[in-house]
Amino acid sequence: MSVLGALALAGLTGVVAGAPSTSSAALPTAAVAMGDSFISGEGAGAYRAVPNAAGVPQGDPGFSAANSNAFFCHRSANASIEVANLSGISTRFNLACSGGQPHDMANPSSARASGRDVASQIDQLRAVAQTHDIDLVLIGLGSNNSSFTFGSAAAECAGRFISDAWIGWWEFWVPLASWWEGEPVPSEDPCTDNDLATSAELAAATDETAAAVAQILAVLDEVDADGQHRVVLQDYTNPLPHDFDDKFYKEKRRTDTRDKFRALGAERYAGGCPAHRASLAPAHRFSANLGTMVEDVFGRMTTQFPGDDLAYLNVQQAFDGARLCEQSNSPSGTLATPVRVTNSSGAYITSISGYDKNDINRLFADCESFFQRCQESWHPNAAGHAALGQCLAGAWATTDDRVTCARQSNGAILVTSS
Repeated sequence: MSVLGALALAGLTGVVAGAPSTSSAALPTAAVAMGDSFISGEGAGAYRAVPNAAGVPQGDPGFSAANSNAFFCHRSANASIEVANLSGISTRFNLACSGGQPHDMANPSSARASGRDVASQIDQLRAVAQTHDIDLVLIGLGSNNSSFTFGSAAAECAGRFISDAWIGWWEFWVPLASWWEGEPVPSEDPCTDNDLATSAELAAATDETAAAVAQILAVLDEVDADGQHRVVLQDYTNPLPHDFDDKFYKEKRRTDTRDKFRALGAERYAGGCPAHRASLAPAHRFSANLGTMVEDVFGRMTTQFPGDDLAYLNVQQAFDGARLCEQSNSPSGTLATPVRVTNSSGAYITSISGYDKNDINRLFADCESFFQRCQESWHPNAAGHAALGQCLAGAWATTDDRVTCARQSNGAILVTSS
């Protein structure tokens, strides 16, 4: 690919192509975000046009377009990389893509199943280095990989709950389509640890993610104008609480351990948390395992690239006290997007009270055909990305290589390092 073509793919059309300057003082400083939906800004709204693999900017194509469209990378103006207080940084570049996988770092996303029509993120990184001195790179990677994806895990738990709530055991099974994989939900039982990711899958995902991050670091060391940059590896936080507020325990004297609890199902959907209580502990172990994976990748990279300025940013407690259905007024005041499906006009359906099982089936079948109708579900919202931006600012401001970010009971974000 030509340099000019790479510049177009990164959205840098209109600049003069050429080799990176040997004088870093001649280049403006940049912060770059790479990875998946937790980095791109999924759920935060204000999505910007994204250049496709041919370098043509793609605006919103609508709720009936193919989900492979580059726009559905959902790069938000409210993403943490955009709102963080980063002293000394003049320009920010969001190269992350919702649904991004380790594969997509060195390869076009479209080269794999369910990928999007965008260039490899490393090619986009090279384009940024043509015009900017890259001082900070934020990487969030690993929750989607060739073994499992965050979307499939979320669909598994939410789909099982909705199915259990609406369909009695004596009734003919009406398959609810998983809105990520397009496959019927196989069970109405709460999710277990192995339903989300087995130990073998986590080990494979760690190796896959480490290989991709190593590719990024090698290229960054090659193309950065002055060779001085900080790379922050951020892990993940869970949108759901360790347990629900009392309001979401039961409705009309039925808990989620009973058969067919539609009123409770509708209440949890309205609150943004359609999941069994028994799924919450496995869900938190899953997100903790993702944190362990990112920390493991960080450790490997410090060994493989001993001269690089690397940091591990732990954000697992960044949403404490403001997760979905953690308070009775959820989803108000939360830091995550509720599970929501849109109608054909793109308006969110906020209540499914009174829906029968056929209504539910049609509703979630739309997500199979047009994933963008529920793509934002269970991601950080704009307020959540503002919190994550504070976490990133803390990781940028310190020279320490391990940073922890936690939300306090008064809502303040506390960043500590070691």
